[in-house]
Amino acid sequence: MDRSKLIREFESILGPESVLHLDQDLALYEYDGALDRGRPDVVVLPATTEQVVAIVRVAAREKIPFHARGAGTGLSGGAIADQGGIMLAMARMKKISIEADNLRATVQPGVVNYDISIAAAPHGLYFVPDPSSQKACTIGGNVAENSGGPHCLAYGVTTNHVLGLEIVLPDGEIIWTGSAALDAPGYDLTGLIVGSEGTLGIVTQVIVKLTPLSEAVKTLLAVFPSIERASNAVSAVIAAGNIPAAMEMMDHTAISAVEAAKHAGYPTDAGAVLLIDVEGVREGLDGAVAEISAICRAEGAYEIRIPQSAVEREKLWSGRKGAFGAMGRLAPSYYVQDGVVPRSQLPEILRRVGAIAAKYDLRIANVFHAGDGNLHPLILFDDRDEEMTRRTIEAGNEILRACVALGGSITGEHGVGIEKRDLIGLQFSAADLDAMARVKRVFNPRNLLNPCKIFPATKMCIEVSTRRRAAMKKPVGEGGRELSGMIP
Repeated sequence: MDRSKLIREFESILGPESVLHLDQDLALYEYDGALDRGRPDVVVLPATTEQVVAIVRVAAREKIPFHARGAGTGLSGGAIADQGGIMLAMARMKKISIEADNLRATVQPGVVNYDISIAAAPHGLYFVPDPSSQKACTIGGNVAENSGGPHCLAYGVTTNHVLGLEIVLPDGEIIWTGSAALDAPGYDLTGLIVGSEGTLGIVTQVIVKLTPLSEAVKTLLAVFPSIERASNAVSAVIAAGNIPAAMEMMDHTAISAVEAAKHAGYPTDAGAVLLIDVEGVREGLDGAVAEISAICRAEGAYEIRIPQSAVEREKLWSGRKGAFGAMGRLAPSYYVQDGVVPRSQLPEILRRVGAIAAKYDLRIANVFHAGDGNLHPLILFDDRDEEMTRRTIEAGNEILRACVALGGSITGEHGVGIEKRDLIGLQFSAADLDAMARVKRVFNPRNLLNPCKIFPATKMCIEVSTRRRAAMKKPVGEGGRELSGMIP
């Protein structure tokens, strides 16, 4: 279809202010928090489910690839338009409806994660999943990637807090999955959609479960001489029957960067620290803190700090949640990985990460969800250096291979997207992948919705991506440009 005609049709549906097609506007939507790039041919900003339906029907009619995007904080290229086409930016869909009596809320996909908890706070409630980007990331993206966060150790990740979904299928049909109640009959389509990375349908409403705020919270900062000692403490704490609300680890490199950037109160001489939250009723909480402290000391912690005020506690957590951004103190760029290992394998995987850093002559900072074994090694590099970038990507892939070899996974919460699609065969057999692909074809038979994600890249995906990267280096005119057709 002629691009100018498509733009006019979308302007008639949404209004001119909700259709972006100038190169300087499209450039803002060609990347997320990962390394891959892909510029859409047009960006549309719907505000209602009905507008999403109208856009999808146009895309289906013209056989044009289309993608949904939230805030662009993704870390695997899951919402990148590497095949071109139409991008639905969902940021204007941000209504929140709180039902405090029923411990739930109905929200649109463009709602920022943290805003749900702000809206629920007057009722003594909050939304548990708290990615480090929670003040920017949106619930639609959280659903797509099944996001986690520091406080998901005790309470579960996004899928454990979603009751139902309104979804626009790739042909424009609207369906509801799940229920506003705590259980629903039939297949668990909600569980299937959460974590499907936007390849099965576009989420337009989410019914989320809200959780009462804990009566009391205590935070511990356990300081260790080495990351190995801290790793051993993680397994020891949980093996003793203690399940903290959060259990985060940072190594010496990460601590140094965080302190320089945030002045959060971390000891810069430490080999590693554990930041632990313990929640519950006020009576008995001191006993749990004392038990965890004793285990940490037995495993080599030489200092335990317990914040004495909410301000001190918030400073420590602001350091942890600002850790990724603090890496700018150490290098122009960082590449974050998202592998998972069983907790008992933390010391071994961290030894392997160190060996990989030495092998590729790279510096790696470790900041991660230690309680559930979800690693976030931050590989520090300069993306202007092509050879260094190549080593960085190879090192990241080797870390993921090591995670799988130790009984883990290539992703815990960032998703597969573009970044890991050619590594998914490390974890699943050909029969496994074929079964998943058949499920995808039921929902997305023409593969127009978010194509070339999750599964190993086809020859057509690679050819189109290469062609688009070459085209994006050249000036593009405004009129008459043809859009790409159906992409396998």
